[in-house]
Amino acid sequence: MRDAVGRGGAAGTAGPRDRGAALDAGGQLTAGAAAGAVLVTLLWAVQVHPSARLDALFATAAHLTGLLAGYGVLVLLFLMARVPAVEHGVGADRLARWHAFGGRHVLLLCFGHALFALLGYAVHSGLDVLSAARDLLGYPALAAAAVATALLVCVGVTSARAVRGRVSHETWRGVHLLVYLAAALGFVHQLAGPDLGPVAWFWALAHTVVAVLLLWYRGVVPVRQALRHALRVLEVRDEGPGVVSVVMYGAHLAELRAEAGQFLRWRFLQRRLWHTALPFSLSAPVRGNTLRITVKALGGHTRRIRRLRPGTRVLATGPFGALTAARRTRPRVLLIAGGVGIAPMRALFETLPGGPGDITLLYRARAEEHLVLRAELEAIAAGRQARLHYLLGPSDAAGGHLPAVAGGDPLALRALADLVPGLAEHDVYLCGPPAMGAATRAALLRAGVPGGRIHSECFSA
Repeated sequence: MRDAVGRGGAAGTAGPRDRGAALDAGGQLTAGAAAGAVLVTLLWAVQVHPSARLDALFATAAHLTGLLAGYGVLVLLFLMARVPAVEHGVGADRLARWHAFGGRHVLLLCFGHALFALLGYAVHSGLDVLSAARDLLGYPALAAAAVATALLVCVGVTSARAVRGRVSHETWRGVHLLVYLAAALGFVHQLAGPDLGPVAWFWALAHTVVAVLLLWYRGVVPVRQALRHALRVLEVRDEGPGVVSVVMYGAHLAELRAEAGQFLRWRFLQRRLWHTALPFSLSAPVRGNTLRITVKALGGHTRRIRRLRPGTRVLATGPFGALTAARRTRPRVLLIAGGVGIAPMRALFETLPGGPGDITLLYRARAEEHLVLRAELEAIAAGRQARLHYLLGPSDAAGGHLPAVAGGDPLALRALADLVPGLAEHDVYLCGPPAMGAATRAALLRAGVPGGRIHSECFSA
């Protein structure tokens, strides 16, 4: 393990930042989604005609689960609509986790709705289950619902952990686009449902709002940004084994309002890259008409980035992510980076306000040759009297990304406490592989750092 502690002039004054809406956004979003579900349930309840008949009970349960499933699909689409206020306040990785979690529950509601509807019809008509299913599929709206459910199942299967790593990103993304068709088919089915009554206006309004947000932020805004900023590749330079920085230039880049710690989704208009939008963090603040990302070759697309030609057109959407200075609550800040997770940490290391000793960066890498942007980090540390520690050593073979060196885990509780005096009084920004992030977060919690002051976004290796 090597240390480098910078010395020189301070880069700013210390002081906690008010997180305001940035920290409240997650709670507000959760409360809003829950309130919507309660409203849907109340609208259903005012239409219920109490009955003890078995077919009526099944039909009532089918109506409620169907409404909640339809509402759940709208919530899932909203989470992925890339609304800036939501992305910046909650964080893209957190939204993705909520999206995956909600998707499983929506599928369960769809299955419950189909089962209750089938059993209710079978009891009411006196048919066996197979005959009842055949009859129900003869109705166009019900056939549409069956197709919508099948599409959602396809999306769920390709998103399962056991399958996700076996399919290409393009396949996964293409299947995910079927959610839009499933939502449209479900909407048709719901409008044809029994006794919608007061739900109809709510349903139409909710679908219209989500559709407009999707069209605007995933369609209009990216095209407008592409035309406005006219980004092109300026330079691709090697930074270390399998790591390159891509410098791009364009116009009116200040209008992006991209903050250190955030990422954009980049589409490089070059053969075998143009069809995929790749999320990469800025590895330096926007300067004039240039910006920069730093990328490690982890797959086919990232390996092709090193072969980008200067002048290649670039479409960028964003910025996204909540790993920014707005999360800060304490004068002292600890930045922890693993591997290419140094990219957003390097930008924060330069821009976070702080006096001498207020900002500390721990950079975890396998070996000295894997330290990227090293000269820049040391110049920043020296220029603002910030602390910079390199934690070197091979990964634990059993734990994959879990760091382990001869002297012990450099990100374990005791090592962290030795490296960072007053650790529990710091805000901590963390970016690295998932296993490293989980282990480090656990150590920080044991050290007394509140969970609300551990700010992280993780990438997959």
